[in-house]
Amino acid sequence: MAKVSFEGIGEMMVTFLAEEGLTAGPIKMTGDGKVGPCGDGEAFCGVALEVSDGLALVQLKGFIKVSCSDTVAVGYTKLSANASGGVKTNASGTAYLVVEAGSTEKQATILL
Repeated sequence: MAKVSFEGIGEMMVTFLAEEGLTAGPIKMTGDGKVGPCGDGEAFCGVALEVSDGLALVQLKGFIKVSCSDTVAVGYTKLSANASGGVKTNASGTAYLVVEAGSTEKQATILL
């Protein structure tokens, strides 16, 4: 059986300065070249993959698997950050293309 993979397609990674306490998950810009964590319901511009020594490796484009606090449908779905470092559906959020929605795993693959 063939296996579908979205890994590496259109990825763009950038290193930013990291706000104190930033961990992996959705991020927002907080200053010149600096990112911080999103609050519940806030729009996100990328996903921090790794944070170390005051720097954050952030994926700004491409397909990425994110944790979800609710069930996400495939297709264009409006999302925002949630309070636990993942994403959630939000009628006033930004529309992202969801290509995989693992309802039992509470994960989805989205296109940033």
